[in-house]
Amino acid sequence: MKIILNGQEKKLNPSQNLAQTITQFCKETNRVIAEVNGAIIKSPEWSKTILKDGDCIELVSFVGGG
Repeated sequence: MKIILNGQEKKLNPSQNLAQTITQFCKETNRVIAEVNGAIIKSPEWSKTILKDGDCIELVSFVGGG
């Protein structure tokens, strides 16, 4: 299955959920905001959100600094 992740095409396993995708592509999963097809998905819903071919996903990680 193909998705668009942060503007780039990626191949995923069929029936992969959002939690698996975030774990695959993000080092720090506790500081991520996820958007699927324009809708923000809260972290308790990540494992219930099954991705589909053609989905557009934006993952934003917050980084502290000073």
